[in-house]
Amino acid sequence: VNGIEIYNMKIDSKVTSRFAHNVITSRAVNRGQVSKEVFFDVELPKTAFITNFSMTIDGVTYPGTIKEKEAAKKQYEKAVSRGQTAGLVKASGRKTEKFTVSVNVKAASKVTFELTYEELLKRRFGKYEMFIKVKPKQLVKDFEIEVNIFEPQGITELEAEGTFITNELQNVIKKTVSEKKGCISFKPTLAQQRTCANCSQSALDGDLTVRYDVKRVTPDNLQIVNGYFVHFFAPTNLPKLPKNVIFVMDNSGSMSGKAIQQTKEALLKILDDIKEDDFFNFVLFNTDVSTWKETLVKATPENLDEARMFVRNIGVAGMTNLHGGLMKGIDILNAAHKGNLVPKRSASVIIMLTDGHPNQGVSDIQTIERDVKNAIDGRYPLYNLGFGYGVDYGFLEKMALENKGLARQIYPDSDAALQLQGFYDEVSNPMLTDVELNYPENEISDLTTNSFKHFYDGSEIVVAGRFVDSNQNHLTVDVRGEGANDALSYTTQQDAEQMAQAFQEQEYIFGEYIERLWAYLTIEQLLEKRIAATGEEKENLTAEALALSLKYKFVTPLTSMVVTKPEEDDSEDMIADKPTRVLSMYLKNLLSKPGMCVVYAKLLLIVNLISIEPSFITKSCRQSSQTYRGPVPQPTWFTSVDGDPHFIISVPQKKDAICFNINENPGTVLNLINDPVTGITVSGELIGDKRANSDAKIQNSYFGKFGIANKHLDLKLTVTPEKITVQNGNEKTGFTWLDSVTLQQEGLTLIINRKKNLMLSMGSGASFVVVLHQVWKKHPLHQDFLGLYTLEEDKLSEQTHGLLGQFFHPIDFTILEVHPGSDPKKPDATMIVKNNELIVTRGWQKDYRMDPNHGIDIPCWFVHDNGAGLIDGVHTDYIVSSLF
Repeated sequence: VNGIEIYNMKIDSKVTSRFAHNVITSRAVNRGQVSKEVFFDVELPKTAFITNFSMTIDGVTYPGTIKEKEAAKKQYEKAVSRGQTAGLVKASGRKTEKFTVSVNVKAASKVTFELTYEELLKRRFGKYEMFIKVKPKQLVKDFEIEVNIFEPQGITELEAEGTFITNELQNVIKKTVSEKKGCISFKPTLAQQRTCANCSQSALDGDLTVRYDVKRVTPDNLQIVNGYFVHFFAPTNLPKLPKNVIFVMDNSGSMSGKAIQQTKEALLKILDDIKEDDFFNFVLFNTDVSTWKETLVKATPENLDEARMFVRNIGVAGMTNLHGGLMKGIDILNAAHKGNLVPKRSASVIIMLTDGHPNQGVSDIQTIERDVKNAIDGRYPLYNLGFGYGVDYGFLEKMALENKGLARQIYPDSDAALQLQGFYDEVSNPMLTDVELNYPENEISDLTTNSFKHFYDGSEIVVAGRFVDSNQNHLTVDVRGEGANDALSYTTQQDAEQMAQAFQEQEYIFGEYIERLWAYLTIEQLLEKRIAATGEEKENLTAEALALSLKYKFVTPLTSMVVTKPEEDDSEDMIADKPTRVLSMYLKNLLSKPGMCVVYAKLLLIVNLISIEPSFITKSCRQSSQTYRGPVPQPTWFTSVDGDPHFIISVPQKKDAICFNINENPGTVLNLINDPVTGITVSGELIGDKRANSDAKIQNSYFGKFGIANKHLDLKLTVTPEKITVQNGNEKTGFTWLDSVTLQQEGLTLIINRKKNLMLSMGSGASFVVVLHQVWKKHPLHQDFLGLYTLEEDKLSEQTHGLLGQFFHPIDFTILEVHPGSDPKKPDATMIVKNNELIVTRGWQKDYRMDPNHGIDIPCWFVHDNGAGLIDGVHTDYIVSSLF
C-alpha cells in the first residue's frame, strides 16, 4: 500500500495457567523510490497491559521505556509541541484499545515492529476467552497467528472462531489438543487472504476469539512457582442458590425511543429466565419514584405474567431522581431480609440502569454515594449499568465498587438489549455467598483480594500472593462459603514439587509467569480500589500501583511508554498511554470536573479529534445542577464556535447545551476575549466563501484572521491561513505555515507545527492554540480558515469578557413549558437565563470531534436573534474596528 509492503506479520500468544503473553511482530519494506512513513497500527484488549515495544530499522533497534507519567512529561510536551499523534494508545471499540506508531523509512529500507502485551484471561459462562483483533489492512506474504496454551489441570473444549472466517478460511484454522497442551494456528496463503481470486484486498478483517476450559477434578487448583502462588477456585455441580433481585430502572425523559424499547426487550427476556425459587421487584425513577410491588415477590408463573405486563407498559417522562430510586430499592431488599420474606440461604443483588446524571431530589454525588453505602452496609452487591455516553461513568463505577459490585457500559447500538441480557446472565446463577479463601498469615505477604460476596456459575475466583520465605514450597488453604443447602468448608494443599512434575512436559512457559500474574492482578485491584478511595488512602494505593507498574514494566493509567524514534537531524519522542475508558466518555468525564479544562483541550489537540471548521474549545468549569431533561439524545460536553459561526455553550452539570448563531458580513471583526487584568485580548475577523451562494439567505462566514495580544507586555500576534506575524514593541518577525518554529523570548513562547497548528503562551495568562484548516485549493466555494483553542482559561481573571470570554464564568438556566414548535421534530420552550425570558427551540448543531467529515448532531437549546438575551448586551456590542 503506497509503496509500503508488510511482508511478515505474526501474532504469537503463549498462555500458561490463564495468563497470556502476546507478541505481535510486523516486518515491512519501503518499495518506493523515496522515504515513506510506515505505520504500525494494532488493536489490543482493554484488559491487557502493554509491557514492551521496539522497532528495528536497518539493524538498529529503538526500544520503548516505561516511565512514571510525570517523569515522561518533558517528552510528552515535546510530542505535543510537534503535533505528534503517533504512539498514542486510545480506545477504539467496546473491547479494544488502538496502539499506533509511525516512523519514516528510507527507500529500500526495512523496519520491524514488535509489541508485547499481557493479560489474565477471565472465565465467563464456563470458558476462558482470548480476543485477537485481525486487521493487517493489506495482503501479507507471511501471515501467522499461533496460540499455545499450557494448563497443568488439563485442557477441555478448545475452540476458535473468527468473524472474518469464510468457508474457505475455516479449514485454515488448525487445532491440536493433548492432555495439558493446546494449540491454535492460522496461516493463510496470499491466495486465501484475498477477498476474491483477482482482488488485492485482504479478507482478514475482524475478530478471532479462542475459548477453552480446564479439567476440574477438584473445586480448585493451587500452583506454586519460585516464591509465588496462584489459587484458582471454580467449584462445579453445586446446587444453585435462590436469588433476590431488585431492578432499579431510569425511565426519565431521556430514555425515550430506542433506549427504553431495548431496555424493555431485555427485561422481558430476563423475566423468561428467572427461576421459580427467585424473588424480584421493579423500581422506576424519573421525577418521582414508583414500584411494581411494595415488597419482593416470588417468581411464580402468575407474578411473572403480571410483571411482563408491567414492563410492557413502562413509559418515560420527567427528570432523574436516581437517589430516590436506589434508596427505595435498597429499602425493599432490607425489609425483605429483616421480615424473613426471602430464604435465609439466598443471594441478593441490586441492578440499577441509568442513562444520565441525577438532577432531581438529592443530586449531590457524594451524598448519594454515602447514603447508598450506609443503606447497603456490605450486605449485597450493587451492579450499575450506564446506558449510552451521557452517563457519569466514574460516579457509577465508584458507587458499585464501594458496594462490592461493578459497573458496565451499555453501548447504545442495535444490540443494546443483548448487552443488558448478557450482563444479567453473568450474575443470574449465584452458587455461593460470602466466599473466603484463608491463607496462613505468617507465611504469606502481598495477598490479592481473598473474600468475595458471590461466586457465580461459570466464573472463577483467582487469588495470588507472595511467600514471606521465597524458598517455601508448600501451602495449605482453608476455603469457606455459604451454599444453597449448607456451608461449604474444605482444605486444599499443594507443594512446589508436585507443580514441578506437572510442568516438566511443557515447553513454553514464559519467564516468571506466576510472579507476573500476581503483579498484574495486584495492579488491577489497586487501580480498582483507587477509584473509590480518597485522601491518604488513595495516595498510598497510587504509590503502590505505580511502583509495581514500573517494576514489572506495565503500561497502566499511572505510567507511560516513551518511544524515541530516529529522524534526519534530531530524535523525536512519542508517548504511549493507557486510556481509562472509552475516549468519548473519558473526555466527557474530564469536562464534568473542575479545573480539567487544560487537560481536555490538550488531549483534543494531541489526538486531532477536531479537524474541520473554526472551533473554540473552552468549557465552563463551574456549573449548577440541571433542571430540564427532555426526550432527546444526550450531548457530549464542549463549548465551541463553528462554521457560520455557530456558538455552542456546554453546561456539563445540566447535561445540556445552549447554542446561537452570529450572522455578520465578511470583514467584521468580533471581540472574543478581553481580560483587563492580564491584558490579554483575542479578536477574530470573518471571511466568506469565494463567491456568494445564491441559494442561501444567509451567507457562510469563517474566521480568516486572529489577533492575540498582551497589552501589558506590548506583544501582538496576527495569524492568517498564509502567515504568522509576531510584533514585540516595534520589532516584527514573520513566519509562514511551511515553517517549523520554536520561539522563546521574555513573556512569549511560540511553537509552530508545520501546516498544522501553533501554540502560543503570553506571560502568566492563558495559552492558545490556533489550528490551520486547509481545503482543496480548487474548491469552487470554500477557502482556508482558522480555529482557536483556549488552554488554561482559569488563568484569566473573573473580569474576562467578550463574545466567548463571558462563558468562562458560570451560567445557569431553567427550561419551562416545552411545547410543539413550527417543526414537529424541534419543540419550543421558555428559557429563563440571566433574568431574561426567551423563546428557544430544541435543535441540533454539529460536533466534529468524532467524525471530522460529517460531524455528529448534538442537541441544544437554540437562542434566536444572534444570541439576544443570552449574551450580555447585543451582538453588535462585540464588533470592533480592528484586531487590536
